[in-house]
Amino acid sequence: MAKTIYQPAPEAESDIREVRSQRPNNRRRILLMTVAASVILGLVAILFGGAIFNPAATPESEPTMTATQIIPLVILVVMFVVATKWPLNIGVMGLVASFGVGYFMLGMTDKEILADFPANIVITIIGVTYFFNMAQRNGTIDIIVQNCVRFVRGKTLLLPWVFFLLAASLTALGTFSPAAVALLAPAAIGLAYESRIHPVLMGAFIINGAHAGGFSPLSVAGVLVHDIAVKNGFPISQGALFGASFALNLILSVLTVVLFALLGKLRDGETGRHADLETRKTRPHGQQIFTLALIVAMLVCALGLHMPIGFVALSAGLLLALVNIKEHRTFIGGVSWSTVLLVAGMITYVSLLQHVGVIDTLAEQALALGAPLLIALMLCYVIGVGSAFASSTALLTAFIPLAGPLLATSSLSASGTVAALAIAATVVDVSPFSTDGALVVANAREEDRQRVYKQLMMYAGGVVLAAPALAWALLVPTGIM
Repeated sequence: MAKTIYQPAPEAESDIREVRSQRPNNRRRILLMTVAASVILGLVAILFGGAIFNPAATPESEPTMTATQIIPLVILVVMFVVATKWPLNIGVMGLVASFGVGYFMLGMTDKEILADFPANIVITIIGVTYFFNMAQRNGTIDIIVQNCVRFVRGKTLLLPWVFFLLAASLTALGTFSPAAVALLAPAAIGLAYESRIHPVLMGAFIINGAHAGGFSPLSVAGVLVHDIAVKNGFPISQGALFGASFALNLILSVLTVVLFALLGKLRDGETGRHADLETRKTRPHGQQIFTLALIVAMLVCALGLHMPIGFVALSAGLLLALVNIKEHRTFIGGVSWSTVLLVAGMITYVSLLQHVGVIDTLAEQALALGAPLLIALMLCYVIGVGSAFASSTALLTAFIPLAGPLLATSSLSASGTVAALAIAATVVDVSPFSTDGALVVANAREEDRQRVYKQLMMYAGGVVLAAPALAWALLVPTGIM
């Protein structure tokens, strides 16, 4: 999901920077101009599309935007462009913009500006990252990976599916998708070289798996999308959202296998050095057994007893910290504070846009197109193209509210439309410009990184072109959800 969700280890960061420094500057400028143009054109289509597609409509019948609405909207577009070009946290920009617009333009107090601050989502982010950082540090995640890989020894073509399911399991339990990719990519890419599986294929399966579980009722993304939908008056089924995300990413992975088979790239290169992970037999002990028991307890509390996952994860993390009190400071440092800022800042600013009527006006102007299915498809592509370069989480918080009036005045399924938007925003994270894609490239062998980068870029281009349309076609017109 979000690009700023996970802070990689220093070694991974240096590898990512090295990979990114190799990219031609002119190609980067072209891609940045493309995403900026896509966002701007999408807004222009919403603002003026009614006059083009529905000329019979009278100008008086269409709502017009005031300066108080246009200025905050322009600031939002500028924020996305800046966050795309420079590694700045868009959530920080959102909080500063909320203060500037709310205090100086609207005369709001700080309490009024922060009235819609997403405290429950912030607690969820802190809780799950706090707990799973400890699970990673005490070796529990490694134990799970090692034992799963042992089951497919000698059947190397099943390895991508093993890592797909591992990544899906981690994110379904609450791990962020970039964190899951960072945990699994070193072992998965190393095994890919050892087993002569194409590293791009393995990387795509890890990322698809992370997104497959990324909208479970326990995940931050699932809670985020559900809460935004409820707040905007169109509650959706969390189970249906999770099922749709899993199914679409599973279909995309099957299509990926077919594509690589047709291109003759399922097998790649010569057998390399031995992968230690495949032969190591390790059983959980001590803290690892306790951690696994806590994971089971979290599942029971959150799914069976419907307790808030954020507080449950914090409680489990505190129990685990008491067992290893000496390293408690490092556990606190593993909390994804960048994501806390991103989500809090964006939701606060978008709530401000709703307060001044920007979202309602944009949605009403979009309805002037007169074709709800066309509007939904357009939104899927705008959010998909934008997410290939910018934050998926930030775009979700901005675009899902736009679907409210569309759903209220049409027969489109709320769950299907929101799921299509959420999937379109996340599946494109295979792009090397996202943290997920960059982690795959960074874990490739040094002499092979340029090739992996180029081929992953081509694969990501195909996903950006096809995945939003696939999500829209399967979920929106069919009314399956």
